[in-house]
Formats: sequence, C-alpha cells, structure tokens
Amino acid sequence: MLEMLKVILLGIVEGITEWLPISSTGHLILVDEFVKLGASEAFKEMFNVVVQLGAIMAVVVLYFNKLNPFSKKKSRKQKKQTIDLWLKVVVACIPAGVLGILFDDWMEEHLHNYVVVALMLIIYGVLFIVVENWNKKNTPRVTKLSELSYQTALAIGAFQVLSLIPGTSRSGATIIGALLIGVSRYVAAEFTFFLAIPVMFGASGIKILKFLADGGGFTGMEAAMLIVGCLVAFFVSVFAIKFLMGYIKKNDFKVFGYYRIVLGVLVIGYFLIRGVLA
Repeated sequence: MLEMLKVILLGIVEGITEWLPISSTGHLILVDEFVKLGASEAFKEMFNVVVQLGAIMAVVVLYFNKLNPFSKKKSRKQKKQTIDLWLKVVVACIPAGVLGILFDDWMEEHLHNYVVVALMLIIYGVLFIVVENWNKKNTPRVTKLSELSYQTALAIGAFQVLSLIPGTSRSGATIIGALLIGVSRYVAAEFTFFLAIPVMFGASGIKILKFLADGGGFTGMEAAMLIVGCLVAFFVSVFAIKFLMGYIKKNDFKVFGYYRIVLGVLVIGYFLIRGVLA
C-alpha cells in the first residue's frame, strides 16, 4: 500500500511537470531522493520514462480531433493540413530521436544526478527570463500551426535535443527555441505537446525492451505500479495542459523561470548541507 502511495505521488509530479516547462525527469529524480520507491534501480529508471506515457495520452485525448487526419468533420484541406502537421512533427523529432538512441546509456550513467539537474534548472530558468524580456520587443511571425514551416519545425526539433540532459525540460527547451525563432507562445506550447507523442512513445518502447531484455519481465507488483503511475499521470496531465494553455493566453513564461532558479538553488543547498552533515 505504501509503495502505491509513492507511485501515486510520482504520477502527480509527472502529470504536472511534463507540461509545465520545469523538467519532469528532473523532478522525478529529485523526488526519488526523498521518496524512495521500493524497486530495483533498473525498474525505477524505466518507470521514470514510461510513466510519461500516461501524460502523453492526455495530449492524444485533448487534441484528438486536431491530430486526427481521418476525421469526418474535416474538409479535404483540413485533412491535408493535419497530415502536414504530423510530417512536421516527424521531421522535428529526428534530431532528438537519433541522439537519444545513441547516447541514452551514457547520459543515464553520467548525467542523472542532482548536480546536473540543479544546474539545468537554474540555467534554463535564467534563459526563460532573458528570452521573455527580449521577446517583448518582437512580434511573432508564426501565430498559427499552419504557418509553421518544415525548416522552423526542424529548428525546434534541434532545440529539443537539449532536453536529453535531465533538468532541462523537453517543453522548456523547445518553447525557448520556438520563441527565439519567432513562434508565438501558444503555437510553441501546442507544437511542443505534439512533439512529445512520438518522442515519448519511442523512448518508452526502448526503455521497456531494455528492461525486459535485462530482467526477463515484470513482476505483478511492478506491472501494477507502472499502470497506476501512468493513470495518475494521465488525469493530472489533463488539468495541467488546460491550465498552461489558459495561463499563456495572458501571461509569459517568466514565472516558470523564477521557479526553476529557486528550486535549483534549494537543491544545491540541500545536497551541500547533507554532504557536510554526513
């Protein structure tokens, strides 16, 4: 029962932080420092990635009509635009997909620690504030998804590569990149949501296959933990996505920048104090 409560907590953290530009993986790594899941290290590494499937399904459900090229409610032109959108998503996913496969094991071994997470929280927090201040002087040239070119989509995908470093935030990296190249906040956030679908399905598939290959399979408890975590992440994500899209209609992303800086400083302070007292 206690382990399931921990899983529910992790699902809530994932559901909130996957869509707000504050780093879901970074938060899950940090939460694990205080709420130790009673499972093997291999399972926890896999869980931290696969639980994001629940969050991704929230995007599929909320944006199903916009993402469905076969909808009978759409005209031929709208169906073509939807297929075009998916092709742009695929193009944008190529950089992170290739590098993620090549360097996944190395990054897990060397970058999944509190120092990297804290530094990335602070660095990208500062970047959000700087970019938003700079962006006040500019008028977005892309205000609709249909105006997004393949070149712009690929450029956003290049920024997504930065999110392979824990603590960066996939949504944070792509939103900052999109703002820098003239995409509006709303379009940047939506395109970031859609990018997550193939990226996280692919990453989750790889993690599950690796886990099965190394360990031979899931125990009943492990399977239950994974399912519960994904379900909680799904329901929390629905509210988080609606909140973010409503929030950015009237506000910028600077509040998330300040949050990241404060959290990063607190994390460094906590671990330094713990090291002194140990």
